[in-house]
Amino acid sequence: MLVADALLLAFAVWVAYVIRLGEWFVPNRSQVLLMIVAPLLAMPVFLKMGLYRSVIRYLGEQALWSILKGMSLAALLWAVLAFMTQMTGLEGVPRAVPFLYWLLGFALVAGSRFGARWLLWLPTRSRFSGKQVLIYGAGNAGRQLAESLRRGRDLFPAGFLDDDRSLHGKDVGGLRVYPPEHLPTLLERFDIHDVIVTLPSASSARRREVVASLEHYAVRVRILPALTDIANGRHLVNMVREVDIGDLLGRDPVAADPTLLGRCITGKAVLVSGAGGSIGSELCRQIAALQPGSLILLDASEHALYQIHRILQSVLGCELVPCLGSVGDAALVSRLLVKHRIATVYHAAAYKHVPMVEANVLEGARNNVLGTLALANAAFDAGVETFVLISTDKAVRPTNIMGASKRWAELVVQGLARQAAARATGQRFCAVRFGNVLGSSGSVIPLFKEQIAQGGPVTVTDAEVTRYFMSIHEAVQLVIQTGSLASGGEIFLLDMGEPVRILDLARNMIRLAGYKVCDEATPEGDIEIILTGLRPGEKLYEELLIASSNGVGTSHPKIMKADEPSLDQETLDDLVEQLRTALKARNEATVRALVMHIAGDQQSGEGGANIAEV
Repeated sequence: MLVADALLLAFAVWVAYVIRLGEWFVPNRSQVLLMIVAPLLAMPVFLKMGLYRSVIRYLGEQALWSILKGMSLAALLWAVLAFMTQMTGLEGVPRAVPFLYWLLGFALVAGSRFGARWLLWLPTRSRFSGKQVLIYGAGNAGRQLAESLRRGRDLFPAGFLDDDRSLHGKDVGGLRVYPPEHLPTLLERFDIHDVIVTLPSASSARRREVVASLEHYAVRVRILPALTDIANGRHLVNMVREVDIGDLLGRDPVAADPTLLGRCITGKAVLVSGAGGSIGSELCRQIAALQPGSLILLDASEHALYQIHRILQSVLGCELVPCLGSVGDAALVSRLLVKHRIATVYHAAAYKHVPMVEANVLEGARNNVLGTLALANAAFDAGVETFVLISTDKAVRPTNIMGASKRWAELVVQGLARQAAARATGQRFCAVRFGNVLGSSGSVIPLFKEQIAQGGPVTVTDAEVTRYFMSIHEAVQLVIQTGSLASGGEIFLLDMGEPVRILDLARNMIRLAGYKVCDEATPEGDIEIILTGLRPGEKLYEELLIASSNGVGTSHPKIMKADEPSLDQETLDDLVEQLRTALKARNEATVRALVMHIAGDQQSGEGGANIAEV
């Protein structure tokens, strides 16, 4: 800045001579000395006026006054020196030249600074266009927030607003502090859409007053919680970013094959059962992006169905039909499939919470087994092209009713795949297994976050419990692609890497929330982890394959398929009738024994002879 100002001021003197004389000007030796002396006189003045203390990127209009005062004094000193040289006998200076020098010097010094500010903001403006924020409150909390925002990628601080007049026009942490009454100008200059109020130590009445004053402007107002709330941990978890799967698992997401995504969806009628659930709703969102011919939403929960229908209405450009009902209603699902000429079914409707299904065996078996049977049979009769059952890794050698009932659902789908192959209908029935889904209603992540927000303790069933994990987005991409890969009867699974210990997951979440784990090594820690013991039907580890040797690759590098043991149709029909009879009699012991024995003990792949003996 010093070098730039020196060159600009010397240039200003020369241009002043050119303007005054009205012709191209070649200075003599004395005039060259005067041009060199001009910046030498101005630099100490500019330094004293603080022109080199400001950060150019955050230069405000208040700097114009400082530049004007500094340039006026510098021009006056130069004029005195210039006329003194005339008294010594050297060639004089026209009287208009000092005035022109003052005017040109002010324009060049001010223009160079504000021009540089404009250039410096260009890349930032393009990157954070519409994402710059003002911070109300230039105290410690405001400065810390500004520093955090600068390190992020979502929002960028443009400056502070503060009521303290002694701070107005000053730089705090590289950001200019403005009076609140300058807000309308700042909104236009920086394209501000958000103002964050950081007055954690102020009274509630004062914070309400500030927020009320900001409501008159077209900005979104956010507020930093009060210090007492932060100290009590009521807002801490919400203040940090969402836990990312990469932070927790250290694995790369599974890439989707674009050629497989739209094959069963684009231009076709698609039905999603359980459309309002965590998996079903994400399925609907991704299906909507693949331009289906129509999308039918089936769910037994009115609230869940309303929510996903409301979301899709604004993004889906084709027919969208919400249907309130159960997959176990054979007449309903048959009418839906025929009326809308459904080509693809994604069956995500199931009871999946292990403790809940364990405590409600009859409803779990009825929904997961007979519901799947009703929908799959209706799909077969209606000529549906592709039927994809969303299963779980808990279906492998299950120790609980939920997993066993999902294995039964797989057996049902395998049976219909054999029928389709025998009759050469060209229909494809398949299932896809995956592990725990982060962010779903059954995931441990929401539970851990809630426990951390309450200050602990965090509950883990056993120190050695391990689970496979994947994101909802990954899971749904897998489900969509398996329909395109299916030929009939397969059970697909994702190469999900190594399983993760739940205890390690809990420790990571506590640390990511800013706390220390309280254990024997660090008794002064913040949050304790308590081992509660395995729940009824819970396993220490999950598997994806019944037989470790029967998994083969597919055209997708991260998707495998397995030819799992199945039942012949006569045996399966007989067992389903036994299940119907036991459910009708509400004989929970018989239902439990039947579901667990069929799906559990006979998964060795040695055929169905032993199963038929049950």
